[in-house]
Amino acid sequence: MHHHAYLWTGPKARFDQEALRRPPHPDPPPPDSRPELIQRYREVATAFPACDLPPLEPAYWLLKPPALNHGTWDEATGAAAWLHDRLTEYAPRFAAQAHRHPRRLTAHVTAATARLTTGGDITLGFYLESPAYLSLSLVTCSPHRTRPELPCPLSS
Repeated sequence: MHHHAYLWTGPKARFDQEALRRPPHPDPPPPDSRPELIQRYREVATAFPACDLPPLEPAYWLLKPPALNHGTWDEATGAAAWLHDRLTEYAPRFAAQAHRHPRRLTAHVTAATARLTTGGDITLGFYLESPAYLSLSLVTCSPHRTRPELPCPLSS
């Protein structure tokens, strides 16, 4: 089991573009579908894998380009240390003062370590100075426990 790290920051309006954060349906529309439906499916099928936006489901980070992976660790503690470092780095920019408190940041890292150890994923999101948003994800695989059909970057 190993853990992959993903980070995205950008305008909240871009983060809210949910159509780009969903993978295309596994079955394309039938050939006799409306042309605009077929075209939209093709657009999503092309855009989703290459888009840097965080997917709605953390496991789908595994379909994204390897360049978006910010690190890989065999141990949960290494992945949690990366999370700690990112939280520390971005905390001064958190829009909510309460989210900056060191005890709260420590609680996130402690909970992340426990969850990663059991094979779970972590996704945290924070509003930064308006209108920015930060998304941090740690995805566990070998294989992924809820999406074993997804390829793991280390086994590709």
